Amino acid sequence: MFSPEGPSLRELAVQALSSVESGYDLLAPKFDHTPFRTPDSVLDAVAAALKRTGPYDTGLDLCCGTGAGMEVLASVCRQGITGVDFSGGMLDVARRDLRGIGAPEVNWVRADARALPFRPGSFGVVVSFGAFGHFLPAELPGLFAQVHSVLRPGGTFAFPVLAPPRPTSPVFWMLLGFDGVMRVRNAVWRPPFVMYYRAFRLGEVRRELERAGFAVELHALPEFGERSDGSPRVRMVAARKLS
Repeated sequence: MFSPEGPSLRELAVQALSSVESGYDLLAPKFDHTPFRTPDSVLDAVAAALKRTGPYDTGLDLCCGTGAGMEVLASVCRQGITGVDFSGGMLDVARRDLRGIGAPEVNWVRADARALPFRPGSFGVVVSFGAFGHFLPAELPGLFAQVHSVLRPGGTFAFPVLAPPRPTSPVFWMLLGFDGVMRVRNAVWRPPFVMYYRAFRLGEVRRELERAGFAVELHALPEFGERSDGSPRVRMVAARKLS
């Protein structure tokens, strides 16, 4: 699962016993050599889907990490793009590795996604990749309200969602076991490290987005094909701000 340049087992253990922010500060130099980074195939598919609905003017990568989603924004935005993350270590890597990204203006901001420091209506599109497991279900209304605030009317909040594995799949039991271990860890150790793979369910997410004032569309990403029942393996959620 990890390349030779990735973190050692000891480094992962130290990260897991830290807070989310401190853990990602520690992991940042080797993050792009882990399976936690969103695969290029997913990034490219989302970029292609956004090009069909764009172009956009300004864009925000929410919880940008080392900046993989910023390259998506650079391909669909005509003006400035901004990456926001609360890990200074992740932002340092992003600044270093993406100096030549092809966008007229690139900004990096250290902030908590639950309290975005931007003026209302600052962005035409907001994207996010692989970050939602760090938010408890009760935090989603506040998070989506923040995104709604910084989008212009008609702006889009877009992110990919993978079809959940079936109970007959080994992946289902692996993720269930991971979430169980994290719950035990957080019950007995402080500070908590919030990372749950099965807490972000599409039906609940769609309802919360609609309550926040979004019109929600689901776009199949054909690059990943279909499951045996004909449903798409990967969708892009495109939540449009109504007003």
